[in-house]
Amino acid sequence: MSLVKLRQSQIVSTYGPGALVDLPDLAVLVAGLEHWAGSAQLIHEPRLLANLRARLKLPALELRAPPVPEREDEFGTGIVAWQFPEWFVAQFEVSTKEFGRSRPLVHRKSLVRGRYPAEDPTGKRKRKNWPVVPVRFVQACPNGHVSDIDWSGLVHGDGVACGGQLWLDERGTTGDLVELYVRCDGCERKPISLVRLQSTSEERSVLGACRGERPWLGPLARETCVGPDDKPHRNKLLIRHASNAYFPVIERAISIPDHDERLRQAVDAVWEDFLSVAESASDVKRERKKQRVSLALEGLTDAEVWAECERRQSGRADAPRGLKEVELDTFLSVPHELGDDRPEGDFYARRLPLAAARTGAIAAVERVVLVHRLREVVTEIGFTRFDASALPIDSEIDLGVRLAALALDTRWLPAVENRGEGIFFALDPERVRRWADRPAVRARAKAFQAGLQATSGAPISLERVERIYMPYILLHSLSHLLLTAISLECGYAAASIRERIYVREGAYGLLLYTGTPDAEGTLGGLVQVGRRIARHLDAALELGRLCSNDPVCAQHRPDSPHEGRIVHGAACHGCLLIAEPSCERRNELLDRSLVVPTVDQSDLAFFAEH
Repeated sequence: MSLVKLRQSQIVSTYGPGALVDLPDLAVLVAGLEHWAGSAQLIHEPRLLANLRARLKLPALELRAPPVPEREDEFGTGIVAWQFPEWFVAQFEVSTKEFGRSRPLVHRKSLVRGRYPAEDPTGKRKRKNWPVVPVRFVQACPNGHVSDIDWSGLVHGDGVACGGQLWLDERGTTGDLVELYVRCDGCERKPISLVRLQSTSEERSVLGACRGERPWLGPLARETCVGPDDKPHRNKLLIRHASNAYFPVIERAISIPDHDERLRQAVDAVWEDFLSVAESASDVKRERKKQRVSLALEGLTDAEVWAECERRQSGRADAPRGLKEVELDTFLSVPHELGDDRPEGDFYARRLPLAAARTGAIAAVERVVLVHRLREVVTEIGFTRFDASALPIDSEIDLGVRLAALALDTRWLPAVENRGEGIFFALDPERVRRWADRPAVRARAKAFQAGLQATSGAPISLERVERIYMPYILLHSLSHLLLTAISLECGYAAASIRERIYVREGAYGLLLYTGTPDAEGTLGGLVQVGRRIARHLDAALELGRLCSNDPVCAQHRPDSPHEGRIVHGAACHGCLLIAEPSCERRNELLDRSLVVPTVDQSDLAFFAEH
């Protein structure tokens, strides 16, 4: 048994169920939730939980923190992992002129106490137990299924038995697939080059059809793999420690005061006996004269209560509101202050007064809110391999996308809570509308349309690109510039600041925030920066005007057929790309020419005059 320490936040964001992890002595596959040992603390976030219960169709779903041992020497509590893969490379070499450097490729069943017994190739000893390392290569499919490669079948063909030893030959020094071969010393079959396994299309894959294996959920957790034309996917080569081996699908929610929930609970308390027969707001006002009703409805207006009564009497159900939609409405409606200004409070925000006659870039900002206290709940709902799931920009993750399961019977999801602070600001919607109507911006939208359709896998109308996606790309690019600018002064590293972008017709907002499970999340640096947001906004725009890779960067178009960056305009590592933990879109949908004039174009810029 091996013990490794990880932060709870790492479990949710990086090492969740199904993740391939390299430990100091072996490689493992993180087990499904049923196999995690020990009691897990409940995480309370009603809005996120209700949203996931409805979308996942799991009415009893809970959010829980990953289990943690109370003592370092405590066994039986924590995250369980299975040994994977089961094929190893023995750590001794046989060098020949024909094969270069060769090492035995052996199965776990051939090992004795984790070592491979074999003759000493130097001849100094008759026999020695050699150390082994897990083989780098496994096979997987886009549905998340993963399994060992059938190395013997790959060399000999299906159903062919041979008693020879398999060898991994390295006919070079780079470790590249083109220099790696697998061969058997017991037959005359030709060695197989591993470059043959690296197929770019499923039709040409030589690894066979996926059998739906889900070893992280247990040995009997195989399911039917469904791919194109309702047939199983073909297996693809997967390097265990590659960046495309595991993409967790994460949902986040900011804990905010829920006025609607307060209204519903208040009406529930007096509905049956007093309000169920109300016919107008006047009836509500009359019922308020009763002490029980007055106490229950304290702080609520007659109009609000009557609207809730009318909704119930008509039998209509309100359409579920998205997580971001509720947060945006809250930030846009903060009067002077909102929430509890106390150390253990989940949310406290104050609106920053803006001068009526503003000049410069800040004139395009309609509202600034300083979020002194903020609680964020983060949960993993599934994962993918090879390609990250496409994230809609104005709604939650599309759960129609096939995600690999975290458990056979999902009763809870791993979650963590972070506390911190942030800055929210909203752009003037009228200015955004006029900007989006410019001919140059509309032409740029058409250039983005094909790339957006390719990445989302669904048709997207040009009107939607113009009205929703282009404002999003504008805000997203501005967010990266502003994040870089303020990180130089606020006291936090740029990678510890996250963005949350809100876009809907007529409302365009951006939240930059920091949140950690420990005390770092409440240092006050971001709030202080927010008090001087005009100066930092000017600094951010100055950063975007010139990139170290200009004019090449500024001249890139998303519909350029040569570079393959179909969701980027003028964006590169020299200007807009930041640490991926900070970005909610994995550094996609960026174009600084929509924010400020560049050396190539000036008619696209929202802040053209600043």
